[in-house]
Amino acid sequence: MTYLEFEKPLAEIEGKAEELRALARKNAGMDVEKEAAALDKKAADLLRDLYKDLSPWRKCQVARHPDRPHCKDYIEALFTDYTPLAGDRNFADDHAIMGGLARLNDAPVVVIGHEKGNDTKTRIERNFGMARPEGYRKAIRLMDMADRFGLPVITLVDTPGAYPGKGAEERGQAEAIARSTQKCLEIGVPLISVIIGEGGSGGAVAFATANRVAMLEHSVYSVISPEGCASILWKDAEKMREAAEALRLTAQDLLKLGVIDRIIPEPTGGAQRGADTAIAAVGAEIATLLKQLSGKQPADLIRDRRQKYLKMGAKGLAA
Repeated sequence: MTYLEFEKPLAEIEGKAEELRALARKNAGMDVEKEAAALDKKAADLLRDLYKDLSPWRKCQVARHPDRPHCKDYIEALFTDYTPLAGDRNFADDHAIMGGLARLNDAPVVVIGHEKGNDTKTRIERNFGMARPEGYRKAIRLMDMADRFGLPVITLVDTPGAYPGKGAEERGQAEAIARSTQKCLEIGVPLISVIIGEGGSGGAVAFATANRVAMLEHSVYSVISPEGCASILWKDAEKMREAAEALRLTAQDLLKLGVIDRIIPEPTGGAQRGADTAIAAVGAEIATLLKQLSGKQPADLIRDRRQKYLKMGAKGLAA
């Protein structure tokens, strides 16, 4: 288990419980279960208290947790007959973006998402979930295919933002993001997006301009990272806590503002402590949202999506 900075007291208690049990395994006649169970209860109570009212900065830390389930985990658990499609038919295949044809509850869909990787090798291969232009062009290709065959599109967003490297800019990063966002607005099939971790900047909007947007309880969605915001406003990245507060990037804030439509509960301690439960909850929410949109005409879906973004923020301003 990887512990976050604010979870250090929890790490100490859980570590002591494990030490006791390890000691008992080495000494067959030693009975420590009563003491270990007491520590387990203390740890469970502390975990519940820590996650009861997380600050925006702590939610950022949880959203970035390395043990949190990623796009690949959701695809493997929720979708069957997944057939990945690679490349943008122009330059290359971007491994930061996964996508292809699949079935959800035996219904055909197209699924697209950011994949961060889960160890050093795969994180480098996936570029830490930061897509290059060819990744967004691959997504456009997949959305075009979905529109042509009348297949709903599911997007799983988890990126700190689009890759800002020189090569990406030379190949038209901004244009690719804009065209992906435009394609989201144009397709005449249901488009559902779930923020499963970080929803960073235009790199997230390019996939999340959807009919319905849901967020996991401890995920974040913002125009810029708190560190980037702090560097611009205060010339000091260490003011990220203040920036996180100002950005209104939590699921709870964004639901109030009308930016998202649903919050998906996470297990106590975050999705990283109950990946199967979190993944099942996301699958159930996607199924519910698809049912709401099924049967709608293409023109109605396009109009619904456009109106959603034209009205965005008005709910929070009126309040």
